[in-house]
Amino acid sequence: MPSGRQPETTGRRLYGWMLALAGLVLVADQLTKLWAVAALSGGERVTVIPELIQLRLLFNPGAAFSIGAGATWVFTLTAAGAVAGILYTGRRLGSRAWTVVLGALLGGAFSHLLDRLFRPPGLARGHVVDFIDYGGLFVGNVADIALTVSCVILVLLTLRGIPLAGEDAAAGRPGA
Repeated sequence: MPSGRQPETTGRRLYGWMLALAGLVLVADQLTKLWAVAALSGGERVTVIPELIQLRLLFNPGAAFSIGAGATWVFTLTAAGAVAGILYTGRRLGSRAWTVVLGALLGGAFSHLLDRLFRPPGLARGHVVDFIDYGGLFVGNVADIALTVSCVILVLLTLRGIPLAGEDAAAGRPGA
């Protein structure tokens, strides 16, 4: 590697950045959910951008568009599996772009997992707090934004052939 750094050091540093970004997403999502629960009453709508974005509080037992509302425990297990998978996969990081993608995915998945584990109606059956209404199409939260944007970037990185382990690994360079 031209920088003279060992790949293990770079990987650990990127893993740390992934965890830091995940923490940032987690904190932003949970703080905005705390605000929404405290500030928005059931059914109240606050217009942010007319016809486009409103704030209204919902408790979502399902996935996107409230799909699978009767199977909340499945989403709890899915979120736990996603968190574990991202933590495992992140150990191979060598790319800054993938660090951002995995960090945002981890933060969003972990925040949803916390909702599922600790919010009413009970352990592993909790409902996710949603409060950003996108023109009546769907209602989401900060974690949903992080998850959606990171999934789009993940697809772009994959289509461009950018490897998780970084450009050195793709080029077959020693030390990658």
